[in-house]
Amino acid sequence: MGLNTLLVGVDAACWPVVERLPDRSAVSTIDRLGDRGIAASLESAVPPWTASAWPSLYTGTNPGKHGVFGFLRFDGYDWDVVNATDLCARPVWELADSHGLTSVVVNAPVTHPPRSFDGALVPGYTAPEDPECHPPGILDDVRDRVGDYRLYSEGEVERESAADDYRAFVRSRGAALRYLADRFDPEFGFVQFQQTDTVCHEFPGDDALLGEVYQAVDDEIAAILDACDPDTVILASDHGIGPCEGREFRVNEFLREEGFVETATDGDGMPTWVSIREDDLRGGAGPSDRVGAVSEALTSAMALAARAGFTTQRAARLVDALGLTETVSRVVPDDLQRAGTEGVDFRASAAYVRDPIELGVRINLAGRDPEGVVDPDDYESVRRDLIEALRSVRTPDGDPVFEEVAPREAYFHGPEAERAVDVVTVPTDFDQSLVAQLYGDQFGTPSEPWTHKRTGLVVAAGDAVDAEAGAGGPHLFDVAPTVCAALGIPRSDRMDGSPLPFVEPTDERRYPSREARERVGTEDESVAETLTDLGYIEWTRDD
Repeated sequence: MGLNTLLVGVDAACWPVVERLPDRSAVSTIDRLGDRGIAASLESAVPPWTASAWPSLYTGTNPGKHGVFGFLRFDGYDWDVVNATDLCARPVWELADSHGLTSVVVNAPVTHPPRSFDGALVPGYTAPEDPECHPPGILDDVRDRVGDYRLYSEGEVERESAADDYRAFVRSRGAALRYLADRFDPEFGFVQFQQTDTVCHEFPGDDALLGEVYQAVDDEIAAILDACDPDTVILASDHGIGPCEGREFRVNEFLREEGFVETATDGDGMPTWVSIREDDLRGGAGPSDRVGAVSEALTSAMALAARAGFTTQRAARLVDALGLTETVSRVVPDDLQRAGTEGVDFRASAAYVRDPIELGVRINLAGRDPEGVVDPDDYESVRRDLIEALRSVRTPDGDPVFEEVAPREAYFHGPEAERAVDVVTVPTDFDQSLVAQLYGDQFGTPSEPWTHKRTGLVVAAGDAVDAEAGAGGPHLFDVAPTVCAALGIPRSDRMDGSPLPFVEPTDERRYPSREARERVGTEDESVAETLTDLGYIEWTRDD
């Protein structure tokens, strides 16, 4: 058994995080690959988040072509978690298939439900816990061979058990790749490790735990190299991650003061979040029986109070000031919190932030949105006003919140670009945290102490890698065409990237367009709950 090309995805890996590790030997295998070949920083795309960035990496295209702009897809004012029926560009394993090459893919985000190709695929993030795989039934075989294989943690991870939990996830990914590679004898293999990102969201700043996760990933990479003996190895991340050293900017509060956002507290609006504070007041085990018995009455009371202006956001500040956050979190039911939440009324607003990781503002345009209020003739002038207003925003310390505010076409181009935000907002150094919640104040302390950064990393070594040629200025879009070059197949002429200098480039080719599939919904509610717990989405279903 021997792979031609192995692509290893390490979510959120970046050199600043590697430098934080208590012991550099935790990445000894990765370092050896870099010493034999190249190691460089890798510029991510906008937005630099898992659901959008991994498709950019494995298709070589911007979201305006592949169609995934974040964890959520919007249809009018409704939303759903994205899945592979939203993906409109061909991933590298489908290109390889058209040249008679076999692939195995493990844990790649936004690949459920899978398409048919020569090989095997076990989906990653945004898939349900028991996903459809390719070929059908292969997940049962994987579980029979490698033991417990889960996509998500079961409930909240405690610090005492976190290391064992993370190691189990990491080992299962590596073992699955090795099993499938042995069974299918592929030319191309791709395995993605998510826990290097998860640990930073769940235990930000815990360098000891971070080191254990990276050690587990490094061990699995070493085991894969030993078992599969790939000719060429390319390791890449989708983005970086690090401490958020700026402010939390509540964009919809700003837009409300500028006259773009309308709000509601009577249920007609769509609450941006159901908790008083998304981290502190989430109520672990749920209300007691006694609290449950009176929750309906309390809910009605809070809804009435909200109409009078006393919303859960105001209550949150009061509770926090009194030092009662932990106590309240144990006794306040979610329905009570939801009833008092002042939310953006998307139907009545001219413009708003719907999903902060989209990094942008949507305009409620008549003729495009179901109840749009902005006349198409006014679209460009409203967009100019938004851009001018957002460019002027400064933190209380006088620092610019955004390093760039631009029309969407500055970042997105292609047949799916119309589904992007209308105005793109790029935070300064990604040190300013953007949220959609309404808390009364425009600025606050970041509720997520770590945030994604624009710069990841790439490492490559092996037969196809000319270390003396260097890496140039690598971009996320360059990974897929570089993989194509390593495999010796033409890259797609629809790709936005180019083969990196260390590989011999192959020609471009026009591949058939990816056949559209009827969109299916992501029906597994636990997926949305998991992504919410990790801070990826701020939304819950209104029903």
